Amino acid sequence: MKVLIVKTSSMGDVIHTLPALTDAAAAYPDIRFDWVVEEGFQEIPHWHPHVDKVIPVAIRRWRKNIIQTLKSGEWSAYKSQLQAQTYDCVIDAQGLLKSALLVSKLARGPRYGLDKHSAKEPLAARFYDHPIHVRKNLHAVERIRQLFAAALNYPSPEQLGDFAIRQHFISAAPAVAPYLVFQHSTTRFDKHWPETYWISLIEKAATAGWSIKLPWGSPTEKERAERLAQTHPQVDVLPKLSLSEVAHVLVNATACVSVDTGLSHLAAALDTPNLILFGPTDPGLVGGYGKNQQCLEAKDYPDSTHLVEPAIFAPLTPEIVWSKLQDMI
Repeated sequence: MKVLIVKTSSMGDVIHTLPALTDAAAAYPDIRFDWVVEEGFQEIPHWHPHVDKVIPVAIRRWRKNIIQTLKSGEWSAYKSQLQAQTYDCVIDAQGLLKSALLVSKLARGPRYGLDKHSAKEPLAARFYDHPIHVRKNLHAVERIRQLFAAALNYPSPEQLGDFAIRQHFISAAPAVAPYLVFQHSTTRFDKHWPETYWISLIEKAATAGWSIKLPWGSPTEKERAERLAQTHPQVDVLPKLSLSEVAHVLVNATACVSVDTGLSHLAAALDTPNLILFGPTDPGLVGGYGKNQQCLEAKDYPDSTHLVEPAIFAPLTPEIVWSKLQDMI
């Protein structure tokens, strides 16, 4: 059986799709997948053992200059890849108009996706041959698992989903000294745990003998990492890394402390113990999923007189985080 998956973005959403592939492979051992995904995340599907071809799209970039996209031949090349074969099943796990119009509608094969009561953008359901109802009050991983089970006609598994990518990154490389990874950067200012809190946590962890690694993905994030690293010699600012290289760092870590960011989902998918810090956002249906994942919400702690920015994180102090991290490791 050959199935096309449509899940283009974001990083967390793409990672959340992986357990559904593992479920399907357990039901149909010969199943193989192709996957349409945003070019920035095209490494991720390759990590799953049942994925063959990855078809990158650049919807975010293409829509900024549609004429240039058509003239450059990128659109034609994409359509050729997408329509190179007829699939037994096309599953749009994105549930948006852009995925329904630019991908699912063009693909060859019966199209499955969320129905109008389940999709984030109900109009997308009109483009599916087989719209499927999935409850909205489930974690994102479980919603996708149920969508795949209904589309491919097997019982929805009851056990915790398996991302099935940890083995891809486990190597026989010589053992290194134990270390922690502090994932300090995210896209919104108010989702950042205060730098003064990171500095205090680094001091506590380093004093306890831990080495600490700091990843980054942009110049601003690198500057933050370098500021944090100045506070203790046991802190290592990592070089610019690909997603696969970051995954190698995460899979060998003893544990992570993460803000609400795509890389926290990557740590979860690798079964790395992970403490995830939430301020303005609610982990609810998209928080850490998997083994050894714990979410801490600032709102669950008493008001604090600490003057920090963002102020919403004031109650979630380094002392609380360090105590929870010690329990985890």
